[in-house]
Amino acid sequence: MKIKCPKCNGDAEMPLDYSMVKCNSCDLDMSYGEYVKFIAHNQPKYSDILGDYASGGSTEGHTAGSLDEWD
Repeated sequence: MKIKCPKCNGDAEMPLDYSMVKCNSCDLDMSYGEYVKFIAHNQPKYSDILGDYASGGSTEGHTAGSLDEWD
């Protein structure tokens, strides 16, 4: 599927299995996990999505913490 490249705002491709993100305009090529971190670090309105990737599975009742805890 086509998504907006987080680096150059061009058209990037992401397979339906969400395994990677690749942009031919700026040579962006990263795993989906790296993409999520990149978005969270560079677009503050998305910083709360890191909570979805916390260890232990369920994040119910927990906060995402700070971005520094994910580096």
